[in-house]
Amino acid sequence: MAKILKIYPDNPQENLINEVIKTLNNGGLIIYPSDTIYALGCNIFDIKAMEKLAQLKKIKLEKAKFSIICNNLSHLSDFTRPIDTSIFRFLKSHLPGPYTFILEANKNLPLAYKGHKTIGIRVPDHPIPQLIVEKLGHPIASTSIKDDDEIIEYSTDPELIAEKYDHLVDIVIDSGYGDNVASTIVDLTSGEPEVIRQGKGII
Repeated sequence: MAKILKIYPDNPQENLINEVIKTLNNGGLIIYPSDTIYALGCNIFDIKAMEKLAQLKKIKLEKAKFSIICNNLSHLSDFTRPIDTSIFRFLKSHLPGPYTFILEANKNLPLAYKGHKTIGIRVPDHPIPQLIVEKLGHPIASTSIKDDDEIIEYSTDPELIAEKYDHLVDIVIDSGYGDNVASTIVDLTSGEPEVIRQGKGII
């Protein structure tokens, strides 16, 4: 059964965040809030956790395009090729925020991302994922939670999410109702911003 942790963005309890970190370090899957929608996450350096995340999404890990959640831009050089000053300024002006930026990947990607030419980077404007990444010491892998409803594309109620994923994840962070608009995906690999999916963020 998934453990439900009520963690509020205005005052995240350190002991509960530490419990999340312990779960991630032990290969567990979490559901967490962001500045857009609720998402599934795990430790990017734990290949078994990444495989579980892929199974949950019913895709092969090598075909998965899981975003990398950072708490700031300091991790960029760990995963991406050197970027132009103009692109870096563009990123700084939009992050943290409701965007996923596609950048060229370098050869130092975690094992689960090996062979990927590009990588999606997210820096959510939300204290809980930022704190999780900060305390963990490195980014987490992430993928959005889709709803079965044809009208409402994304699940917003953490209690219903917890019910649905009860035996599939280890922790559900209940931070109140989430949004139902995903991040805007912007491809920066050509050097010019190209919107791939229009979401919450405006470019």
